[in-house]
Amino acid sequence: MTLSRTFPLIGGVLLTVLLAGCAGNAQTPANEDPAAAKAGTDDGHGHAADSKEAKAETTKAPADADEGVVQLTPEQIKASGIEVVAIGRGGGGSTRLSGRVEPSVGARASVASTVTGRVERVLVAPGTAVKQNQALAIVVSGEAAVFRANALAASAEAEAARLAYGRDKALVDQGVVARQELEASRARSLAAQAQAAAAQAQAAANGAPDASGRVRITSPVAGIVGNVQVTPGGVVAAGSAVADVADPAMNELVFTAPPALAAQVTPGMKLEVSVPGGSFTATVTGSAADVRQQGGVAVIRATPVDASLPPAGSPVSAVVVTEGQDGSLSVPADAVQNVDGSSAVFVAVDGGFKAQPVLAGRRAGDRIEILGGLTGNERIVGANAFLLKAELAKGEAEHGH
Repeated sequence: MTLSRTFPLIGGVLLTVLLAGCAGNAQTPANEDPAAAKAGTDDGHGHAADSKEAKAETTKAPADADEGVVQLTPEQIKASGIEVVAIGRGGGGSTRLSGRVEPSVGARASVASTVTGRVERVLVAPGTAVKQNQALAIVVSGEAAVFRANALAASAEAEAARLAYGRDKALVDQGVVARQELEASRARSLAAQAQAAAAQAQAAANGAPDASGRVRITSPVAGIVGNVQVTPGGVVAAGSAVADVADPAMNELVFTAPPALAAQVTPGMKLEVSVPGGSFTATVTGSAADVRQQGGVAVIRATPVDASLPPAGSPVSAVVVTEGQDGSLSVPADAVQNVDGSSAVFVAVDGGFKAQPVLAGRRAGDRIEILGGLTGNERIVGANAFLLKAELAKGEAEHGH
């Protein structure tokens, strides 16, 4: 009996304790100090402020989504000279060419004597500046004197035939001479005029000698006299060189290359030319295979872009970039900029340009191969990209403050 009463007593005590605990927990929210409730959101160490700042940062995160984009209007793009270009296909290969500076085809002349005769005077020396049609030497030729005499005789015969035709025409009008005679007279007059014209042309082609047979050997171009190959008192044959004249302001670059390159190099392509004093860019004006050379070579001609050439005969070298067949990408060398320590190009986006990191490959001439970072469908800044780089750096500096 004693044991059976003990269990109900213990159970009653435990029930009382549990009920008291539940009552205390239920009263805690009602009696809780407002400061304690505030402590649930602010523990006194500024954690609530941190929470608000974190929320604000979250709110401002989309505003930073345009990081790396330079905002420009179309007017600003035009004013700054920024050029947007397409990405080139084919990384291409570079070929180094050797050549020299030569006078242009229309700027040089090897002046020859038109007749055989004796050199009476030499009027120029190497280095002399001459104008077009200026005399270089005077040659006295008996052959030239004959040309002159023939021209004078033919002119006289033509004049006589013309006068005879005039008289016959007057007689026909009077009915004294038959019209058949008039027609024959007219034919003789026309033939004499043709003979006179031919004789005069022959004399002009041989230097237009005077009555003494003196012929002035003139330069067909303006320029500087090079080699003079005659001396006073010497005898020169028809067709023999008298002097060389070239215009130094009309020099060009002439390179030799393998024949297969002639089909790949087209007018308008750019060359990176190296000379002893530095380097410059040149534009290809023409290329063709030279069949006269043994073994076959291609001749490539080019003119400088905003640069002066060294004197004619100076050796030069150049690098030409031809299109590749591997499907790789290439961009202008000026398009690749160093942004935050890595290579990047500026891709056109809505409202401006975005710096796009790329993996740059080899450089050939004024092109750089792109190994990664672009799909090839983008349009990028090809000129004055450094302006965007400077603007981007300026914006990052202001953001840092």
